[in-house]
Amino acid sequence: MSTLRVTVEELVVHPHPNADRLELAQVGLYRAVVAKGAFVSGDHALYIPEQAVLPDPLIEEIGLSGKLAGAQRNRVKTVRLRGEVSQGIVCVPAALGDVDLATAALAGTDFAETLGITKWVPKVPVSMSGQVEAAPDLLRWIDVENIKRYPEIFEAGEPVVATEKIHGTACLFTYVRDGERTYVSSKGVGGQSLALIPAEGNLYWRAVHRYGLVEAARAIADEFGLARVGFFGEVYGAGVQDLHYGAAADRDETLGYALFDVAVDPEPEPVRWLGHAEIGAVWTDLGLSVPRVPVLYEGPYDAARLMELAEGRETVSGSETGIREGLVVRPVTERRSDVLGGRAIGKIVSDGYLLRDGGTEYE
Repeated sequence: MSTLRVTVEELVVHPHPNADRLELAQVGLYRAVVAKGAFVSGDHALYIPEQAVLPDPLIEEIGLSGKLAGAQRNRVKTVRLRGEVSQGIVCVPAALGDVDLATAALAGTDFAETLGITKWVPKVPVSMSGQVEAAPDLLRWIDVENIKRYPEIFEAGEPVVATEKIHGTACLFTYVRDGERTYVSSKGVGGQSLALIPAEGNLYWRAVHRYGLVEAARAIADEFGLARVGFFGEVYGAGVQDLHYGAAADRDETLGYALFDVAVDPEPEPVRWLGHAEIGAVWTDLGLSVPRVPVLYEGPYDAARLMELAEGRETVSGSETGIREGLVVRPVTERRSDVLGGRAIGKIVSDGYLLRDGGTEYE
């Protein structure tokens, strides 16, 4: 999931092609449906993104009582209004009445806490949870931001690789060469520097053993003299999320797993992420068979082309059995992004995925 930030943004307003009383307010590459005449291009307004949970007074103030998602009708979700996809909410709450909006936009002020807005976190099934232990040596995963919100992560024409975004649950695995210690965690638990204690039936540990992650990480650590190796992959199948790609989590033999990232710790040098080609070279040189996520595109960065590629049918199963969740974009050569203040990596989530009914969103 992306980081929740509720910020003031400068708007670009477009006509709504199918409604005389509505318009489209653009923030980054997102578009949100607004009442016609409420804003003009160049105006500043608050942008509340998807997965935000709003307090009841704010919902009432902006006229959305009973119109949001979730059992409490308080969660922001992508919707289609008069044929146009609307992502997020654009408004100017009374609580911001004394705020200089242009200044707040320039400063990037986050108003989530001020307005009582929180991030939606779904309840995790028992098979994806368990007892935990402190794991200070665990290599943690990061929140991947949406390119529609931050379109300047990449420069036009920059060489990039786009891989398919799989709708499963992120499995964090760290191998520590000293003492051959291993840590397994989910994204949410790992974010607290905690690991899941090995337990029969635990989804993540089952995937680690089924796909030989310990042996693969050990081979890499020994070959290159690394202190730690981190594998980041997606565990998927029926019983994990609503999209299953023809796999099933009820038996180890049918459980799906695909690796999407590798981090290495060449102590005393800092931890670094391997580029797509580097991972491929290591896999080839060491004869590793851990499956990787499918590549959808390699070439110059083109936001419009990548947004097209985010849509369509999945390629994970080999039979296009379901919709495509989207894609994840990385530069061919790993680098830092000043826009994000960290690693240059972004995602594009498909409209088909966001608008589907009965979806699950476990981390």
